[in-house]
Amino acid sequence: MLVQGALAMDHDRLLKELLTTFFIEFLELFFPELLRRLDRDSVEFLDKEVFTDVTEGERHEVDLLVKARFRGQPAFFLIHVESQAQKQTEFARRMFAYFARSHEKHGLPVYPIAVFSYDKPRRAEGDEYRVEFSDLVVLTFRFRVVQLNRLAWHNFVERTNPIAAALMAKMRMEPHERPLVKLACLNLLGKLQLDPARRALISGFVDAYLPLTIEEQRVFDAELKKIEPEQQERVMEIVTSWMEKGIEQGIEQGKQSEALSLVRRMLHKRLGSLEPDIEGHLAELSVAQLEELAEALLDFNSSSDLAVWLERSKSQ
Repeated sequence: MLVQGALAMDHDRLLKELLTTFFIEFLELFFPELLRRLDRDSVEFLDKEVFTDVTEGERHEVDLLVKARFRGQPAFFLIHVESQAQKQTEFARRMFAYFARSHEKHGLPVYPIAVFSYDKPRRAEGDEYRVEFSDLVVLTFRFRVVQLNRLAWHNFVERTNPIAAALMAKMRMEPHERPLVKLACLNLLGKLQLDPARRALISGFVDAYLPLTIEEQRVFDAELKKIEPEQQERVMEIVTSWMEKGIEQGIEQGKQSEALSLVRRMLHKRLGSLEPDIEGHLAELSVAQLEELAEALLDFNSSSDLAVWLERSKSQ
């Protein structure tokens, strides 16, 4: 699982896992009419399908293919969701190829959806693939589009939906809004009744896509203090869980250096650069002490708070 400040990640895998885990919620947020037409109990995730593009000699894997039954009817259909983290030419043609091959293989109608998660460009993506001549339109293929960088994050703040809590992190925002969006994501997540694993998936997604600079973290902390105490507590519980997860990984692997590296990153985010003597004291702490520090630093407001804590730790 991702922890705060994680830099290396598989963006495509992370988004696919999110859409698979919260598929019904995804439809509820963006395609409520489609959701009303299907039998929720019939939803079945099909095995990954790999197609070979004979024109390019490449193998492509369908992101998500779901089989469902029409509500109140014996007939089934497919829902194909393709996530795209980078701008790509000929994407519409690829969507048609997936549609045609899935339709041919399964003999079922296919509802195609594309999710664009990249930051730029922001111009509207096409939703159509056409083959035509001057005297004949041979084919007009359409698909549904969710283009996150054209959606305003503040329109989703009040939506009690786990997909909204995650995907706000990829929606349109101004640079100065980054800490506000992250707080909005975590605040919404805190209101949802989710089990620890699913909550960790969303919080990891948010932190992966919205890592904050030191200055942004200060804005985040200041804005956090403005919300209701009960909401503050829920958000801090999520933030603390990131820290504890990182420390646990250090403990499990028996590596003090990994736990130390994580705590240093947390302190740098909260307090800025540290004095050399402070860095030296940190290096002398055990994994257990680093775990205690990870919890205590949430209340630090300055480097002097850290110095007091370190001095106290020596006498214990």
